[in-house]
Amino acid sequence: MIVEFLEEAELELFEAATWYESKEPGLGKRFRNEVAHVLDRILEDPTLWREHSSGYRRVNCPVFPYYIPFFIRGEKILIAAVAHERRKPGYWKYRT
Repeated sequence: MIVEFLEEAELELFEAATWYESKEPGLGKRFRNEVAHVLDRILEDPTLWREHSSGYRRVNCPVFPYYIPFFIRGEKILIAAVAHERRKPGYWKYRT
């Protein structure tokens, strides 16, 4: 399987990492590493997380207050967002 980010999700990842890096040097890198770790877990077994009624699955980041909603599309893992858990719930769902 391969991972593909929607453009908006890729931008969210970049913006969040930049914001964290501006708060403390190295924190943005730690955020990116955590997201990479979550993506590795998804690739190991994408069906491990339950499928919601609209077809997406979601993985919470262990330290940072973000989650990664994704869809399984054949042999592709489609990352819909890198979403903050307390801001604009479900804003990304139109991206499906």
